Amino acid sequence: MAASSLLDLAPVVPVVVLDDAGDAVPLARALVAGGLPAIEVTLRTPAALDAIRAIAEAVPEAVVGAGTVITPEQVKDSVAAGARFLVSPGWTDVLLEAMKASGVPFLPGVSTTSEVVALLERGVREMKFFPAQAAGGTAYLKSLAGPLPQARFCPTGGIGPANAPDYLSLPNVGCVGGTWMLPADALTARDWGRIEGLAREAAGLSAGGTCR
Repeated sequence: MAASSLLDLAPVVPVVVLDDAGDAVPLARALVAGGLPAIEVTLRTPAALDAIRAIAEAVPEAVVGAGTVITPEQVKDSVAAGARFLVSPGWTDVLLEAMKASGVPFLPGVSTTSEVVALLERGVREMKFFPAQAAGGTAYLKSLAGPLPQARFCPTGGIGPANAPDYLSLPNVGCVGGTWMLPADALTARDWGRIEGLAREAAGLSAGGTCR
């Protein structure tokens, strides 16, 4: 997968938090069947790396990545487990260099104009906008499009089916991240059919502008 393609794989990237790595493969299969191949497994639980490894081995049609990456060690461990992309909530030069050296696409997190400019200065054009709603939402991103049209974003945080289309209509948004297709009760019940249906609805959303 080319680095430039990460934001264009699907309009929505499911943000997955798993407590049981045994759920990883059926969940990934449901999401892929629903049309969402890019799957971000966050490193918020002890099961995360095992979940990434299981998906990478058993669901090759999925593009599994690691989220909440905040240290160089996590970069190394995630790629070793099979992560095909990396997402961070924020960035430092140390973390950025580790992600650049990883050999896989990455989305460093930003929430201010200065952070965006700093990444552009370092040759990075694709970023995560987080926490999207709390940091200014669509109005903020719309304001960035004029002076910084070369930056493209995956907004995450506070996004659901009601406001996702507003984000996806912006020319500088390639996709959004969210959890609404992964309701807690469906995960607890292992209702993969319901998750597949919600994923299919999310995959039907489309981005505007120069993006998907």
